[in-house]
Amino acid sequence: MFISNAYAAGAPGAQQGGTMELVFMLVVFGLIFYFMIFRPQSKRVKEHKSLMSSLSKGDEVLTNGGVLGKIAKISDENDYVLLDLNQSTQITIKKDYITAVLPKGSIESL
Repeated sequence: MFISNAYAAGAPGAQQGGTMELVFMLVVFGLIFYFMIFRPQSKRVKEHKSLMSSLSKGDEVLTNGGVLGKIAKISDENDYVLLDLNQSTQITIKKDYITAVLPKGSIESL
């Protein structure tokens, strides 16, 4: 009598804005992933491949382990390089472990 009846509100319809916001966020995260992770990594891989193809005998190189040496022997059919560390010491390493080609005369200047 003194208290009015309370009725539950009807269920709202499906919200289109919620799904559109989710799609927008996924697109934003995809773009962030592409520009922050994928693109720089593929650029580094491309630069390293061009470095590997430009190696030649007599180049002074730096390896991942910090070893400096001069290329004594290189062949296209296998992935190994013979490095001269000095006049009497040679080592064999994989081409993939060469990180940089140094300017001529770098080893003698050290």
